[in-house]
Parts: sequence; C-alpha cells; structure tokens
Amino acid sequence: MTTPIPEIKKALENALLHDGSMEPLLYEYEFEEILPELVETLTTDKDDYLYAITTHKNDITGIEDTAMVLIEASGETYINELARDKLKEIWAGAYVKNIKQLIPDYAKQLHEGDLPMNGLKTV
Repeated sequence: MTTPIPEIKKALENALLHDGSMEPLLYEYEFEEILPELVETLTTDKDDYLYAITTHKNDITGIEDTAMVLIEASGETYINELARDKLKEIWAGAYVKNIKQLIPDYAKQLHEGDLPMNGLKTV
C-alpha cells in the first residue's frame, strides 16, 4: 500500500522547509546503489548539480522518513541535511519559494513510485 499524498507532503515540508532530520538508513537503501547512475545522469545532462529526494513510511514508527542526495559536477556528494543545506546555498533567496512550488509534484511522484530528481545549472 502506498503512502497517501498528504502524508508525503507533510514529510517533505518537515524535512525541506522546517529543517527536520533525515534518515541515514533510507539514504543508504534508496541512493547508495544508484549513485553511479545519478552521476552519469548529471554528466550526460551537463548539469552543475543533481539532487533527489525520497520518503518511506517507517515500518516500526509509522512515521514517514525522508532522505536526500545532492551531487556536484565534481562528483562531491552531499547526504540528507548536508544536501538540503547545499541546495539552500545554491538557491540562496529562492529556496523556500522553489521548494514550496516543487513539494506537490514531488509528493505525487513519490506516491506513484517514482524518484523525484532535478538537475541544476548555475549561471
């Protein structure tokens, strides 16, 4: 059974807008294995950064956990809170506006079983 969209949105808002904690084990489960593919996508698309985010309902606590990864073109990788902080730095004054705009789409993608990811180019 998939997590309802409102629960996913709440988890994303908590993690991305309210500086909530993210789950290291979820990062390992969702991202470590596909890291080479994410780097390849970053390189192929000639982006400066690529980030992805996921959520998963914790079977024990029933709470929707969140994990995030952000990769620079250099290959440097930021995990969870460090990824969020780096994205805040990249987007400077537009972070909150951008995230509020993206959360509904991310929640829908996650509900449908897709992994939201975005490539970023800087000027």
